[in-house]
Amino acid sequence: MNHTTVIIIITVAVSLMAWQNKTFLGRLVFDPICIARHKQYDRFLTSGFVHGDGMHLLFNMITLYFFGRTMERFYIHELGALGFVGFYVLAIIASSIPDYIRHKNNPRFTSLGASGGVSAILFAFILLAPWQVIYLFFIPIPAIIFAIGYVGYSIWADRRGTGRINHLAHLSGAAFGVIATIIIKPTIILHFINALLSPTF
Repeated sequence: MNHTTVIIIITVAVSLMAWQNKTFLGRLVFDPICIARHKQYDRFLTSGFVHGDGMHLLFNMITLYFFGRTMERFYIHELGALGFVGFYVLAIIASSIPDYIRHKNNPRFTSLGASGGVSAILFAFILLAPWQVIYLFFIPIPAIIFAIGYVGYSIWADRRGTGRINHLAHLSGAAFGVIATIIIKPTIILHFINALLSPTF
């Protein structure tokens, strides 16, 4: 069993348990006030394994399943046996840091979900295969075009500040995925440029 599947199983199990126990859910979510005042630093990580509802969970886990397996092989090759797990865990933590800075004095803010980690995996994949076709609501879109639209929409939505989706975590996770992957394998920049200049569908 690969690490991607194990992460999905754990995330689904934790989310299902949290939906049955609101106290458990409340202890796992990302809550900057609890982190700042009560030193509950584990929330930087635990919030990435619990979701708000079934659609939230399903969308993240499907995305992780399709792109995680490819990136798992990459990170294991570059970093060793636990390379993918380490990258994913750090992505979840890193994607929450901007929210902590922005909301550490906001008692009304909480966040949850694996979106930061999943965004990191997705955007790292785009470095490897920018013209790979991915499907958004069954519509085929080249990965690089999706990335541009995704970033643009997330910036716009974050500035509006409406809705329940944490767009800042999406952006932070995507940025971590790109930057960390380039640090791990700097030659991927040349690979990305060459692939970008040679479109294939």
